[in-house]
Amino acid sequence: MTPTRRTTLALLAALCAGAAHAQAWPTKPIRMIVPLAAGSAVDNAARIVAQKVSQNLGQSIVIDNRPGAAGLIGAGDVAKATPDGYTFGGFNDSIMTMVPNLNPKMPWDILKDFDPVSLVATVEWGLVVPTDAPEKSAADFIATAKKAPGKINYSSGGNGSPQHIAMALFASQAGLQMKHVPYKGATQAAMGVAGKEVDAAFQGIATVTSLVKAGKVRLIGVTTPRRMPQFPDVPTVSESGLAGFEFNSWFAIMAPAGTPKDITQRLAAEVQKALADPEVRDKLNAQGLTPRGSTPEELGAATRTQLAKYGALIKQNGITAE
Repeated sequence: MTPTRRTTLALLAALCAGAAHAQAWPTKPIRMIVPLAAGSAVDNAARIVAQKVSQNLGQSIVIDNRPGAAGLIGAGDVAKATPDGYTFGGFNDSIMTMVPNLNPKMPWDILKDFDPVSLVATVEWGLVVPTDAPEKSAADFIATAKKAPGKINYSSGGNGSPQHIAMALFASQAGLQMKHVPYKGATQAAMGVAGKEVDAAFQGIATVTSLVKAGKVRLIGVTTPRRMPQFPDVPTVSESGLAGFEFNSWFAIMAPAGTPKDITQRLAAEVQKALADPEVRDKLNAQGLTPRGSTPEELGAATRTQLAKYGALIKQNGITAE
């Protein structure tokens, strides 16, 4: 047998083995660690998509919420997990691209300790205040904050969280001085607004939709380029207070480094299949989420781009994790 023929047969054997591996997976329940509180935008998206993927795979996907330390703890658990295709992480871009730019002593490296699987959805955002607050728009809020520099406070899901970054950027661009009040998660930060513990917050629409509909907080602006179909009467922040201001975040699935590529590719394909389902898309849209989907390679490229982008923004605006 010639060397060329032996090489060809070896490659075919490897491909067949990989295909068989992917077809056999999964043979037991899958765990998805979400380093954020239940009820957060990422948690809502994870549960909607996981339910459909689980049905299609014929195996349950268990959502394991592990909030705290701006996602460092839960993400670390994913990084340390056995890379066998049965543990994944449901991360927001704060964990992947904001916190690494804020913490010089990261316990893990987003580019080395994880393998990308798929971008799932982008999370659209809005500015919320207590229901009895006088502000009806972003312009009103800016006016109030300028009259009382340093006295208006806002909540976030923790230092370096998307809520922190969004409001810090907003304050920087609007020339505002406000006090940051970090909570132990996005849901708790939203409840801080509902309970009048703080004056305002930027939040993922998915996190606050139920609070808005229940009349517990007032949505006074959205950070999308155009008004959202779910809230047609709510102006964009750009049109009503700060021209050009836009902000969103995203939910992605990551795996521990070393997870077999055939499995990450299979899961990415299953995510895209689930996102093509009209019922799944409607559920995500109702939560203020825009379905996306991607290949592992596309998510890897997006992560590197976003990591550099937020590094520049954080440095430019002097944002710190303290």
